[in-house]
Amino acid sequence: QVQLVESGGGLVQAGGSLRLSCVASRHFFSSYTVGWFRQAPGKEREFVAAITWNGSTTTYADSSKGRFTISRDNNKRTAYLQMNSLKPEDTAVYYCAAEASLRPSEYEAEYRYWGQGTQVTVSS
Repeated sequence: QVQLVESGGGLVQAGGSLRLSCVASRHFFSSYTVGWFRQAPGKEREFVAAITWNGSTTTYADSSKGRFTISRDNNKRTAYLQMNSLKPEDTAVYYCAAEASLRPSEYEAEYRYWGQGTQVTVSS
C-alpha cells in the first residue's frame, strides 16, 4: 500500500499564500500520478490539481488556474501544492491522492490511495 500524509495547512489572511506537502510512506514509481482535492463543510469534494510523477504533465481546476501550482520531488517522495492569492472560498480540508499508471485526472474515483487531509482556513 501507499500511505500519504498531508501537511502545511493553517490559517491565512485573504491574499496570502500556503504550501501544502504530501509525503508518501514508500517510493513513488515514475508512473504514479498525484492529485489534490478539497472539501468544505457541507460541500462535495472537488478537484484542485494533478500531476504525473513521470514528467511534468499537469492539470488544474478552473478555480485553481493562475493561483495554484502543483509540483513534486521524487527524491523526497513528496508532492506540493503552492497556493497564492488565497480567497475565503478556498477554505476546506485538502487531500492528496495517488494512483499508478494514471494520467493527471480530475476524477476522485480514479485514485486508489488517499491521505487524511489538512485544514486550510482563509480569513477575510
